[in-house]
Amino acid sequence: MTTSTAPAPVDATADTDVLAPPARHVRTFKPRRGRITNAQSAALDRLWPQWGFEIPSEADAPLAREELFGRSAPLVLEIGCGMGDAVIAMAAAAPEHDFLAVDVHTPGLGNVLAMAERAGLTNVRVAAGDAIDLLRDLVPAASLEAVHVYFPDPWPKVRHHKRRIIRPDAAGLIAGRLRPGGRLYCATDWASYAGEMLEVLGAEPLLRNAHEGYAPRAAHRPVTKFEARAVEDGREVFDLCFLRLPAPLA
Repeated sequence: MTTSTAPAPVDATADTDVLAPPARHVRTFKPRRGRITNAQSAALDRLWPQWGFEIPSEADAPLAREELFGRSAPLVLEIGCGMGDAVIAMAAAAPEHDFLAVDVHTPGLGNVLAMAERAGLTNVRVAAGDAIDLLRDLVPAASLEAVHVYFPDPWPKVRHHKRRIIRPDAAGLIAGRLRPGGRLYCATDWASYAGEMLEVLGAEPLLRNAHEGYAPRAAHRPVTKFEARAVEDGREVFDLCFLRLPAPLA
């Protein structure tokens, strides 16, 4: 089980820094600053010891899922949960699944906890830090029901494309952590990134595209404020869905 130590104390009246773990690989995120509300801070103080943990840069044992959630259930990993609107809606609609929301934005994680408590949800947990570290060190092979990567940072500058979360090495890591038949769902409003996702995931031998090209919008994925704003601004949203194969294709 990872440590349940809460993030560094935050001041509800000041900007807060998120953790910036030492570089062991190319980071897919940049440290974010954000103002934390009293409600978010209170949720972190109250719920973090039971419902949250920091992702260590190194770990000796896998995540103790049954201890974290209090049961054994199919696990969905949400990479980059933002303020949590999507993961809370999906967790409410699928109480038979557990949801682990990962982000580096402390106010967002506090918001997820606050919303989960208000909705009476017991199948949501949060993790602070790098999802790559989590996948590599804490998640056993073939153990995830699904991975959601919705509207990740597009890193639009060419020199920063290596930081995108959907890249060959990360795609292979994600694929290896999905159970056979498990699904990787992605969505982006950046057309160039969507094309790169399609190419990278299509080249991963453990994955198969569930559709011809882009997928129809996933029925389980709610429309967030971020997506609605993208549509209002005239940007097309691209969905992808890939299935984990039992073994690499010959």
